[in-house]
Amino acid sequence: MAYKFDKDARYAKSHEWVRMEDEIAVVGVSDTAQDRLSDVVFVQLPDVGEEVTAGEGAAVVESVKAAEDVNAPVSGVVVEVNQELEDTPELVNDDPYGAWFFKVRPSANLQKELAGLMDAEAYAEFVESDEH
Repeated sequence: MAYKFDKDARYAKSHEWVRMEDEIAVVGVSDTAQDRLSDVVFVQLPDVGEEVTAGEGAAVVESVKAAEDVNAPVSGVVVEVNQELEDTPELVNDDPYGAWFFKVRPSANLQKELAGLMDAEAYAEFVESDEH
């Protein structure tokens, strides 16, 4: 399977991506994650103002196969959620790097947390090794 990767994003081993847009961290799930889940039928988003912690569940994505936590790749406060996903969760399947889940104003640990994530090339190698 040839997965797509966003070269501007950093990736967690649990298949979330984070992309910095100015001072805000935008979070979603990777192409690999949406493919493994198959048809996404429901998304539960965090509340604006909620504090999230890197590596811990912040949202939920449900598919016809399973329900999975969407972990926050970085810690901080949720400043926006993608309401469109609540009405059309299948956008996650159509465009995993456009269909972001939530945006976070990162904590002071941002650089350390980003350093612990993989770039697109390392993530692609991780996914490749994970397939076998």
